[in-house]
Amino acid sequence: MSFVRFTTGELRAVGRSVRRSVTERGPERETAVQSLKAAAAAVLAWALAGWWWHAPFALLAPWTALFLVQDTVYRSLVSALQQFAVVVLGTLLAALAGVVTGDTLAALALALPATVLLGSYARFGAQGVYAPTAALFVIAYGTYGPMDIVHRLLETALGATVGLSVNALVLPPVHDRRVRRLRHQLAAESARLLTDAADRLAEGEAADEPDDWDDRARWLGDVLTDLRAARRWSDESLRLNPLRRLRHRTDREPAHSPPPAVADTAWYDITDRLLALMRSLMDIETHPKALPPDALDPLLAFLRGAALAVGPHDQGPHDGEPAGLDAARRAHRELVERLASPGALDTEEASLRSASGHLLAALERACPDSAVSR
Repeated sequence: MSFVRFTTGELRAVGRSVRRSVTERGPERETAVQSLKAAAAAVLAWALAGWWWHAPFALLAPWTALFLVQDTVYRSLVSALQQFAVVVLGTLLAALAGVVTGDTLAALALALPATVLLGSYARFGAQGVYAPTAALFVIAYGTYGPMDIVHRLLETALGATVGLSVNALVLPPVHDRRVRRLRHQLAAESARLLTDAADRLAEGEAADEPDDWDDRARWLGDVLTDLRAARRWSDESLRLNPLRRLRHRTDREPAHSPPPAVADTAWYDITDRLLALMRSLMDIETHPKALPPDALDPLLAFLRGAALAVGPHDQGPHDGEPAGLDAARRAHRELVERLASPGALDTEEASLRSASGHLLAALERACPDSAVSR
């Protein structure tokens, strides 16, 4: 029964992916498009090499084209250069081994260790595996003449040209959707964290176990790390992309175009400040008396104003400051006055001084004194 459930679950997941690839834009559709492009490139390369050219080793053209429809145009070009260099070296080594030994088994024993070692060279990347593969093709065919070698290299070059051209000219891939999703996630989760903290503190009861605000704030740093990687992937997808102006939405369509990379800079400070703020708020939640009673309202107002300021704004770029920023500033000033006023802190209680001091310092760091770009 477990096998049946597993099979049924897998089939349902595949069905959902197929349905999404047809009905909506997303990674499923991008995967389907790239797969169809790779298949089309292989068919076209075979038609040129086998049907039109009647090349003696026509298989090499579609074989090369199939694997060069990469996730970005830039990666296709780099892979094409790497693979061609690897195939040239593997072919020459195999031909030399065949001429020297005159025997298939001996040629394999001589050529394969060298080509496998060559394929591990880091500069060749994932294409290094084709060095021993090319050697196997050469030795298996058993022809090592100069014209045979030339034909193999020309067919490989033809396949590389077809694969690169198809990837660059037919719906060239642009990967900016993940950037948009992570930017929205950063803003939404930051706002949710601040709002949850305000709601919890407004209850006014000590928590038996502090909420996971610290973990959630640290997780925002992980999202920011993912955003950096997504930015690099997005930038690579635009390099050498001849049709990027058609595939990549313009800045006048904010719902589809991610903010510029310079807008990420503010989030490095915001995530650090949120982490420091949440650690201080966890102390306050555990020991409510550590906060002066008249400081609670401005603290809650600050947290909710900051949540509005950092939260997502799907309507696009703001002409002025983000909503809530001015309210957060006013509340922060009032909170500082409450915490710094004479008698607000009981010098007899070290824990109160420590908690309030940490809270004040965290609020000063966390207060968004400048507009947050999104």
